[in-house]
Amino acid sequence: MEETPSAEEPTVEQLQARVGELEQERRNLLVVVEILQEISGSLHFVDVLQGITRKLGETFGLDRCSILLVERGANAARLVASYEDPTVRNYLVNLERYPELRRALRSGETVFIPDAQADPQFKHVWGLFQNRRVKSITVVPITWRGTAIGAIFLRTFRDGPAFSESDVHFTQVVASIAAKALRNAYRYDRLLRRRTAGDELREDDLRRAALVAFLRRLLDHFDRDGAAWSEDLLSRTTEDELDRLAEIAMTVLGKEAKSR
Repeated sequence: MEETPSAEEPTVEQLQARVGELEQERRNLLVVVEILQEISGSLHFVDVLQGITRKLGETFGLDRCSILLVERGANAARLVASYEDPTVRNYLVNLERYPELRRALRSGETVFIPDAQADPQFKHVWGLFQNRRVKSITVVPITWRGTAIGAIFLRTFRDGPAFSESDVHFTQVVASIAAKALRNAYRYDRLLRRRTAGDELREDDLRRAALVAFLRRLLDHFDRDGAAWSEDLLSRTTEDELDRLAEIAMTVLGKEAKSR
Protein backbone atom coordinates (compact mmCIF):
# COMPACT_ATOMS: atom_id res chain seq x y z
CA MET A 1 0.00 0.00 0.00
CA GLU A 2 1.46 3.29 -1.09
CA GLU A 3 1.86 6.07 1.51
CA THR A 4 0.32 9.44 0.83
CA PRO A 5 3.11 11.94 0.27
CA SER A 6 3.38 14.37 3.20
CA ALA A 7 3.28 18.11 2.74
CA GLU A 8 6.63 19.77 2.27
CA GLU A 9 8.20 20.58 5.61
CA PRO A 10 9.10 24.23 6.16
CA THR A 11 12.77 25.08 5.94
CA VAL A 12 14.79 26.48 8.82
CA GLU A 13 14.85 29.86 7.11
CA GLN A 14 11.06 29.89 6.81
CA LEU A 15 10.66 28.97 10.46
CA GLN A 16 13.07 31.69 11.50
CA ALA A 17 11.21 34.22 9.35
CA ARG A 18 7.91 33.21 10.94
CA VAL A 19 9.37 33.49 14.43
CA GLY A 20 10.60 36.97 13.53
CA GLU A 21 7.12 37.96 12.33
CA LEU A 22 5.52 36.70 15.55
CA GLU A 23 8.07 38.56 17.63
CA GLN A 24 7.36 41.77 15.72
CA GLU A 25 3.62 41.30 16.24
CA ARG A 26 4.23 40.83 19.96
CA ARG A 27 6.24 44.07 20.14
CA ASN A 28 3.53 45.93 18.23
CA LEU A 29 0.85 44.68 20.61
CA LEU A 30 2.91 45.87 23.56
CA VAL A 31 3.20 49.31 21.94
CA VAL A 32 -0.59 49.43 21.45
CA VAL A 33 -1.09 48.55 25.13
CA GLU A 34 1.33 51.29 26.20
CA ILE A 35 -0.40 53.83 23.97
CA LEU A 36 -3.80 52.88 25.38
CA GLN A 37 -2.43 53.26 28.90
CA GLU A 38 -1.17 56.76 28.10
CA ILE A 39 -4.50 57.71 26.56
CA SER A 40 -6.41 56.50 29.61
CA GLY A 41 -4.16 58.58 31.86
CA SER A 42 -4.64 61.91 30.05
CA LEU A 43 -7.46 63.74 28.30
CA HIS A 44 -5.17 66.47 26.99
CA PHE A 45 -4.95 65.54 23.32
CA VAL A 46 -1.56 67.18 22.68
CA ASP A 47 0.07 65.06 25.41
CA VAL A 48 -1.63 61.96 24.00
CA LEU A 49 -0.41 62.64 20.45
CA GLN A 50 3.11 63.39 21.69
CA GLY A 51 3.12 60.03 23.45
CA ILE A 52 2.07 58.30 20.23
CA THR A 53 4.87 59.88 18.17
CA ARG A 54 7.39 58.91 20.83
CA LYS A 55 6.25 55.28 20.87
CA LEU A 56 6.29 54.99 17.07
CA GLY A 57 9.67 56.67 16.79
CA GLU A 58 11.23 54.37 19.36
CA THR A 59 9.58 51.24 17.96
CA PHE A 60 10.70 51.70 14.36
CA GLY A 61 13.87 53.75 14.91
CA LEU A 62 12.54 56.55 12.72
CA ASP A 63 14.28 59.60 11.33
CA ARG A 64 11.04 61.53 11.75
CA CYS A 65 7.59 60.91 13.20
CA SER A 66 5.04 63.68 13.39
CA ILE A 67 1.31 64.10 13.84
CA LEU A 68 -0.43 66.93 12.01
CA LEU A 69 -4.00 68.18 12.20
CA VAL A 70 -5.85 70.03 9.45
CA GLU A 71 -9.21 71.72 8.94
CA ARG A 72 -11.39 70.76 6.00
CA GLY A 73 -10.40 72.59 2.83
CA ALA A 74 -7.32 74.18 4.39
CA ASN A 75 -4.04 74.50 2.50
CA ALA A 76 -2.00 74.21 5.67
CA ALA A 77 -1.72 71.78 8.54
CA ARG A 78 -0.56 72.24 12.12
CA LEU A 79 2.21 70.04 13.45
CA VAL A 80 1.07 69.30 17.01
CA ALA A 81 3.42 66.46 18.01
CA SER A 82 6.94 65.53 16.95
CA TYR A 83 9.23 62.65 17.89
CA GLU A 84 12.48 64.38 16.95
CA ASP A 85 11.54 67.68 18.66
CA PRO A 86 8.95 67.29 21.48
CA THR A 87 8.92 71.06 22.06
CA VAL A 88 7.13 71.65 18.73
CA ARG A 89 3.42 71.86 19.47
CA ASN A 90 1.74 74.22 17.01
CA TYR A 91 3.87 74.69 13.90
CA LEU A 92 2.13 75.73 10.68
CA VAL A 93 3.04 73.53 7.68
CA ASN A 94 2.36 74.53 4.07
CA LEU A 95 0.87 71.48 2.33
CA GLU A 96 2.20 72.64 -1.02
CA ARG A 97 5.69 71.72 0.18
CA TYR A 98 4.64 68.20 1.14
CA PRO A 99 2.78 66.58 -1.78
CA GLU A 100 2.65 63.18 -0.07
CA LEU A 101 0.99 64.72 2.98
CA ARG A 102 -1.45 66.71 0.87
CA ARG A 103 -2.40 63.58 -1.09
CA ALA A 104 -3.04 61.52 2.04
CA LEU A 105 -5.18 64.23 3.64
CA ARG A 106 -7.26 64.85 0.53
CA SER A 107 -7.75 61.21 -0.46
CA GLY A 108 -8.06 59.79 3.06
CA GLU A 109 -5.78 56.92 1.99
CA THR A 110 -2.34 55.87 3.19
CA VAL A 111 0.60 57.02 1.08
CA PHE A 112 3.66 54.76 1.16
CA ILE A 113 6.85 55.69 -0.69
CA PRO A 114 9.42 52.87 -0.26
CA ASP A 115 12.40 54.80 -1.68
CA ALA A 116 12.03 58.57 -1.39
CA GLN A 117 15.41 59.30 -3.02
CA ALA A 118 14.29 57.54 -6.20
CA ASP A 119 10.88 59.23 -6.38
CA PRO A 120 10.72 62.06 -8.98
CA GLN A 121 8.32 64.15 -6.88
CA PHE A 122 11.12 64.65 -4.33
CA LYS A 123 13.77 65.59 -6.87
CA HIS A 124 14.04 69.10 -5.42
CA VAL A 125 15.03 67.69 -1.99
CA TRP A 126 17.13 64.67 -3.02
CA GLY A 127 20.21 66.37 -1.60
CA LEU A 128 18.53 66.87 1.77
CA PHE A 129 17.30 63.28 1.79
CA GLN A 130 20.78 62.04 1.00
CA ASN A 131 22.31 64.02 3.87
CA ARG A 132 19.64 62.73 6.26
CA ARG A 133 19.95 59.19 4.83
CA VAL A 134 16.18 59.09 4.24
CA LYS A 135 14.76 55.82 2.94
CA SER A 136 10.96 55.55 3.02
CA ILE A 137 8.09 57.93 3.74
CA THR A 138 4.71 56.84 5.03
CA VAL A 139 1.70 59.08 5.63
CA VAL A 140 -1.30 57.53 7.38
CA PRO A 141 -4.42 59.74 7.60
CA ILE A 142 -6.29 60.14 10.87
CA THR A 143 -9.99 60.06 9.97
CA TRP A 144 -13.09 61.05 11.89
CA ARG A 145 -16.57 60.43 10.50
CA GLY A 146 -15.11 59.61 7.10
CA THR A 147 -13.03 62.79 6.87
CA ALA A 148 -9.27 63.10 7.25
CA ILE A 149 -8.64 65.47 10.17
CA GLY A 150 -4.91 64.82 10.38
CA ALA A 151 -2.12 62.39 9.58
CA ILE A 152 0.79 60.47 11.05
CA PHE A 153 3.96 61.20 9.08
CA LEU A 154 6.83 58.68 9.31
CA ARG A 155 10.26 58.73 7.71
CA THR A 156 12.85 55.95 7.99
CA PHE A 157 16.64 55.89 7.76
CA ARG A 158 18.27 54.27 4.72
CA ASP A 159 20.51 52.17 6.97
CA GLY A 160 17.67 51.28 9.35
CA PRO A 161 15.11 48.47 9.17
CA ALA A 162 12.80 48.51 6.16
CA PHE A 163 9.22 49.61 6.68
CA SER A 164 7.10 46.60 5.80
CA GLU A 165 3.45 46.19 4.86
CA SER A 166 2.69 44.92 8.36
CA ASP A 167 4.33 48.05 9.79
CA VAL A 168 2.06 50.21 7.63
CA HIS A 169 -0.98 48.25 8.84
CA PHE A 170 0.16 48.67 12.45
CA THR A 171 0.49 52.44 11.97
CA GLN A 172 -3.05 52.49 10.57
CA VAL A 173 -4.24 50.84 13.79
CA VAL A 174 -2.42 53.50 15.81
CA ALA A 175 -4.02 56.23 13.65
CA SER A 176 -7.44 54.78 14.50
CA ILE A 177 -6.53 54.91 18.20
CA ALA A 178 -5.39 58.52 17.78
CA ALA A 179 -8.72 59.43 16.17
CA LYS A 180 -10.62 57.94 19.10
CA ALA A 181 -8.37 59.77 21.56
CA LEU A 182 -9.06 63.08 19.79
CA ARG A 183 -12.79 62.38 19.82
CA ASN A 184 -12.76 61.63 23.56
CA ALA A 185 -10.67 64.72 24.30
CA TYR A 186 -13.05 66.84 22.22
CA ARG A 187 -16.09 65.46 24.05
CA TYR A 188 -14.47 66.04 27.43
CA ASP A 189 -13.55 69.62 26.52
CA ARG A 190 -17.09 70.30 25.29
CA LEU A 191 -18.58 68.82 28.47
CA LEU A 192 -16.22 70.90 30.59
CA ARG A 193 -17.18 74.07 28.72
CA ARG A 194 -20.88 73.33 29.17
CA ARG A 195 -20.42 72.68 32.86
CA THR A 196 -18.44 75.89 33.29
CA ALA A 197 -21.11 77.86 31.42
CA GLY A 198 -23.79 76.20 33.57
CA ASP A 199 -21.97 77.17 36.76
CA GLU A 200 -21.73 80.77 35.58
CA LEU A 201 -25.46 80.86 34.80
CA ARG A 202 -26.28 79.31 38.17
CA GLU A 203 -24.14 81.92 39.92
CA ASP A 204 -25.96 84.74 38.10
CA ASP A 205 -29.34 83.22 39.01
CA LEU A 206 -28.36 82.95 42.68
CA ARG A 207 -27.18 86.55 42.70
CA ARG A 208 -30.45 87.77 41.20
CA ALA A 209 -32.53 85.65 43.58
CA ALA A 210 -30.63 86.96 46.60
CA LEU A 211 -31.00 90.55 45.39
CA VAL A 212 -34.76 90.19 44.85
CA ALA A 213 -35.18 88.58 48.29
CA PHE A 214 -33.18 91.38 49.86
CA LEU A 215 -35.28 94.09 48.21
CA ARG A 216 -38.54 92.37 49.17
CA ARG A 217 -37.53 92.18 52.80
CA LEU A 218 -36.41 95.79 52.76
CA LEU A 219 -39.74 96.94 51.29
CA ASP A 220 -41.67 94.76 53.73
CA HIS A 221 -39.78 96.37 56.58
CA PHE A 222 -40.81 99.86 55.48
CA ASP A 223 -44.40 98.77 54.93
CA ARG A 224 -44.61 97.35 58.42
CA ASP A 225 -43.26 100.54 59.95
CA GLY A 226 -45.63 102.65 57.87
CA ALA A 227 -42.81 104.78 56.58
CA ALA A 228 -43.71 107.22 53.85
CA TRP A 229 -40.78 108.10 51.70
CA SER A 230 -39.92 109.29 48.26
CA GLU A 231 -36.73 109.63 46.25
CA ASP A 232 -37.61 113.28 45.70
CA LEU A 233 -36.88 113.95 49.36
CA LEU A 234 -33.34 112.57 49.19
CA SER A 235 -30.33 114.85 49.05
CA ARG A 236 -27.44 114.34 46.65
CA THR A 237 -25.25 113.11 49.48
CA THR A 238 -27.83 110.52 50.43
CA GLU A 239 -28.11 109.32 46.80
CA ASP A 240 -24.31 108.89 46.60
CA GLU A 241 -24.37 106.95 49.83
CA LEU A 242 -27.13 104.70 48.50
CA ASP A 243 -25.09 104.03 45.34
CA ARG A 244 -22.13 103.07 47.49
CA LEU A 245 -24.28 100.78 49.62
CA ALA A 246 -25.72 99.21 46.48
CA GLU A 247 -22.22 98.41 45.19
CA ILE A 248 -21.31 96.88 48.55
CA ALA A 249 -24.54 94.87 48.51
CA MET A 250 -23.79 93.51 45.03
CA THR A 251 -20.28 92.49 46.13
CA VAL A 252 -21.67 90.69 49.17
CA LEU A 253 -24.35 89.01 47.07
CA GLY A 254 -21.74 87.82 44.59
CA LYS A 255 -19.66 86.24 47.35
CA GLU A 256 -22.77 84.67 48.83
CA ALA A 257 -23.72 83.14 45.47
CA LYS A 258 -20.25 81.61 45.05
CA SER A 259 -20.35 80.06 48.51
CA ARG A 260 -23.59 78.18 47.86
